Amino acid sequence: MMKISGPDDHSPASGRRRSLLTLAGAGLLGAPLAPAWAQFRVEVSGVGAKQIPVAIAPFQGSSPANADVPAIIRADLERSGVFRLIAAQGGALDENSRPDLGPWRERADALLTGSVIRLANGQFDVRFRLWDTLKAQDLGGLSFPVAAADLRLAAHKVADYVFEKLTGAKGVFSTRIAYVSKNGARYSLWVADADGEGAQAALTSNEPIISPAWSPSGAQLAYVSFEARKPVIYVHDIANGHRRPVATWRGSNSAPAWAPDASRMLATLTLSGNSQVYEISPNGGGNPRRLTQTGGIDTEAVFTPDGASIYFVSDRGGSPQIYRMPARGGSAERVTFNGNYNISPAISPDGRWLAYIARLGGAFKLQVMELSSGNIASVTDTSDDERPTFAPNSRLIMYASKIGGREALLTTTLDGQIKTRLASVPGDIREPNWGPFPR
Repeated sequence: MMKISGPDDHSPASGRRRSLLTLAGAGLLGAPLAPAWAQFRVEVSGVGAKQIPVAIAPFQGSSPANADVPAIIRADLERSGVFRLIAAQGGALDENSRPDLGPWRERADALLTGSVIRLANGQFDVRFRLWDTLKAQDLGGLSFPVAAADLRLAAHKVADYVFEKLTGAKGVFSTRIAYVSKNGARYSLWVADADGEGAQAALTSNEPIISPAWSPSGAQLAYVSFEARKPVIYVHDIANGHRRPVATWRGSNSAPAWAPDASRMLATLTLSGNSQVYEISPNGGGNPRRLTQTGGIDTEAVFTPDGASIYFVSDRGGSPQIYRMPARGGSAERVTFNGNYNISPAISPDGRWLAYIARLGGAFKLQVMELSSGNIASVTDTSDDERPTFAPNSRLIMYASKIGGREALLTTTLDGQIKTRLASVPGDIREPNWGPFPR
């Protein structure tokens, strides 16, 4: 059994979409993560075409009301778009039960049973077992003895197990996200569970914070802060709150992106007078190496998963479009041709998909391109989409958009069939970045 232990107006119209322009912009507090007061609620909408019916029996025992383990598992699986949750009925079942799978077989392809038991030391033991009802097969189970504060993590790990056993792909429910909130004149950088719950503040400032980017290990965040009255790139250690400036050159330093091996970073600098893409050290120091060589604006560069190429935005053809070039420099080829405004490229971790924001008829819409075919789909019903970022299993995309006059975070499946809104009480929520699998 596995054990675990515990600019000021950065609105959709004027924020990320001005990343093609030179950014310019103190009180800052950096510290180990502090808990958020506000929690998120999850709203799932849409119906997937092919979903696996799964039943979750009531877990035996009890857990704190703020960490309903079966409810968290259920919400995780629903949010993925892969599963259809079946109301579980019948007698008491736990991880040691050998249920009669016949009655379940007619309603569900899989059955999850388990318990949450309070231990003598004050911890909780989350135990579960997964059954394939069609094959009458035991798919295994695990035990997670955790402190009460880690019950949500244990529930996410159970959902990860179910997802992988039933789909063959790794689940992302125990991963983390980063995002920025603006509440009045106050900006905060947050780290949260993949469902938006458990948010903790990594940083607060009276000046804008933009472009958080997780390191490949998930131990650090790069971001841009305006506390020095200009954009400066910092790298922030999540565990202890220590941070260091890594790009402080004259002019603007923006749009950090990590190489897959964390040995280098991409950044947009204005050393030549206009915004160009450079390679810099994530440790700071040294001389930046210029990668793009145009008289226009080149920005928002990201690495491909193999580190061999980069995608970036350039107006070299007269309007913002997405280009691809070798990561060490060289000639660039244009990737987007539909429309005259395409920005914010994100490459899926499996290298198959490009997500980006396109201006279509005055609306800003999330687009998904299959790179092998060039086929493009518009996958949202909102009109102020920003900053797409892929889940580490490439199955979901998180983005920011404006709903009801407020900025919020949303996720969508690649086909746009299942969407989730993560809505918070205070402030506008923007600049999401999905972290890697835990290491």
